Amino acid sequence: MSDKVTKEELLAKARKPAEDAMRLHKFYQGKMQTTPRCAIRDFDDFAIWYTPGVAAVSKALEADKERMYELTNKWNTIAVVSDGTRVLGLGDIGPEGAMAVMEGKALLFKYLGGVDAVPICLDTKDPDEIIQAVKWLQPSFGGINLEDFANPKCFYILDTLRKEMEIPVWHDDQQGTAAVTLAGLVNALKVVGKKKEEVSITLIGVGAANVAISRVLFADGFRPENTIFVDSKAILHTGRTDLEAKQAENPYKWDLCQKTNPEKRTGGIAEALKGADVCISLSKSEPGTIKTEWVRGMNKDAILFACANPLPEIWPWEAKEAGVRIVATGRSDFPNQVNNSIGFPGIFRGTLDVKARTITDEMCITAAYELAKCAEDRGISEDYIIPTMGEWEVFVREAVAVGLKAIEQGVAREKLSREELTKRAEKMIRESRETTALLMKSGLIPPAPEG
Repeated sequence: MSDKVTKEELLAKARKPAEDAMRLHKFYQGKMQTTPRCAIRDFDDFAIWYTPGVAAVSKALEADKERMYELTNKWNTIAVVSDGTRVLGLGDIGPEGAMAVMEGKALLFKYLGGVDAVPICLDTKDPDEIIQAVKWLQPSFGGINLEDFANPKCFYILDTLRKEMEIPVWHDDQQGTAAVTLAGLVNALKVVGKKKEEVSITLIGVGAANVAISRVLFADGFRPENTIFVDSKAILHTGRTDLEAKQAENPYKWDLCQKTNPEKRTGGIAEALKGADVCISLSKSEPGTIKTEWVRGMNKDAILFACANPLPEIWPWEAKEAGVRIVATGRSDFPNQVNNSIGFPGIFRGTLDVKARTITDEMCITAAYELAKCAEDRGISEDYIIPTMGEWEVFVREAVAVGLKAIEQGVAREKLSREELTKRAEKMIRESRETTALLMKSGLIPPAPEG
């Protein structure tokens, strides 16, 4: 163990960003601001951008609301909406506590995808009020990113808004996590030489992430009958009368009881891992949640995604020593980081570039396979199954693939060629990065003080 990173070292490393965050958030007083898109040559231009000239634009929009995409920045603007009930690993910290996280999400959208994102934290926990509030926002935004809503209402909110809105609605904890997980799994299976139709999968945790992951995996050809779920109590199966009794409250768990585990296997994590080819865990952020002796019961050339944050459910070196061939986590200081940040900026870039009406599961799957292909083109291995945020071309390729899939599925308002989509995505992402660099170089964004 002397050559391995210790728990104390990892905890110390994990604490450093938090210390810097308090100091630098106070220094910059937030992370996002609004800057003009138009030229302002002199004060006479305000007669064009505002009254009286803008009245002509307003009349045009009243006559045809679809021209919002032509005459306003709706085409590139999304809302990042949260009620703060399940924020990162912090739980229910309220809308004020969530605001710093939503600003951070907006920053990632802008810098990585060139997407203008506005953080909006709602002072209600009622799912129907949240749905109504988001629907009221529809005229102003080209898309909605739902973030950090508690389970199980997050499913109801997403499903309802996807059905009832004319703009794309996305829940990153569900669809984003599903897309990047699928991307990593596609390449992991290639490395170990196994097929998706044949592998047995154990999912530990039955929250928003794993429920969405299973939906995307099943849509892509992974088989429910080869899948086992484990919640905080036990394996899911049709004999779980506690879940049957609460199906009105949480129908998603009971539905999984009926679709998966046809053998009605019982027990806990240890029993669920016996004979598994793949384990995907998004559960308790504590090494030891998955024990090495349980991992030894997995099949040869096993794949383990221990993606709780900030600490994984089992240390990667322990999983390797127990026989796992490929380990992924949610951390950047281990190989194979499964990180939503390589997903949502590119997916929304492609969605907005074709002015799509929704983000389908097929668009998510397409994004996942393009992410997988990006890594494969660089050369996949046991320690490299998924791209990193530093590979900026990934976001362009992802955007193009998503835009083309939206056009193919008939959910795009605008049809563009691959070349046109590539040029647009490159331009938007490059401009965002260069604008930030220019503001920093000029001193308008002052250098961060040393701490």
